[in-house]
Amino acid sequence: MTAPPSGPLHFSLLTLFPELLRPFTQEALLGRAASAGLLSFGLHDLREHSGNRWRKVDDSPSGGGAGMVIRVDVVERALAALPRRPDEIILLTPAGVRFDQRMAEELAGRQHLALLCGRYEGFDTRVETLVTREISLGDFVMMGGEAAAACIVEAVARLRPGVIGDEQSWRRDSYSSGLLDYPEYTRPAEWQGLSVPEVLQGGNHAAITRWRRDKALERTLARRPDLLPTAGLTPHDSAALITLGVSDQQLAAIGAPPPPVPKRRRRRRASIQTEPV
Repeated sequence: MTAPPSGPLHFSLLTLFPELLRPFTQEALLGRAASAGLLSFGLHDLREHSGNRWRKVDDSPSGGGAGMVIRVDVVERALAALPRRPDEIILLTPAGVRFDQRMAEELAGRQHLALLCGRYEGFDTRVETLVTREISLGDFVMMGGEAAAACIVEAVARLRPGVIGDEQSWRRDSYSSGLLDYPEYTRPAEWQGLSVPEVLQGGNHAAITRWRRDKALERTLARRPDLLPTAGLTPHDSAALITLGVSDQQLAAIGAPPPPVPKRRRRRRASIQTEPV
């Protein structure tokens, strides 16, 4: 991730239900980061830009059909009323590009993100001309965009310096490293017949680092093998994958480098002793 700009990262959340998001922006790490001046939030009610005394923001679909559609002119006025121009205007929609960690890292380099949260049958398609990108959380449908916005805010905000205590912790997290995270343990060392692995209790940091990497590879191979081609695998990773049953052909298919070639032990030459003359 490139170095983020100085100053707080501001989120403008445009929604029909700002009170759904208000507690989320005020509690836990997000609330503390906002109090520390690292983040800031603007909750904007789309109904305030309805243009009519009934605060009506939607209308029937053109051509008929079920549900109601949020009008494009309402969204245009709401965006124009923002205190400053966003770096990105994001439409949350099932038709968008799937959100992932790489996108979160990219967005964390911005200074002002505006997120449009839909309801009902969504927005008039012409809203797409007002946004810089469309994002989906996955192949499922929710009742509105507020929960999706909360997920994106948390994923992006935690990458800003100072929001979480140890920056290296997120760099080791699932997806940031290219692999799923390794299994974590803490006290008690024994619980219902399950033990903390001995390597984690021995104090050998090099062995712990290797064990964690191997376990991350094992988890990723079992649960998300689709991540392996872009995980930046090393020759030692390839050797670990071979021990997990991955063939040379499979390694080649995912673009993994060859495993290290074992070094041959050099045979010591027998010394030639001569009889003294």
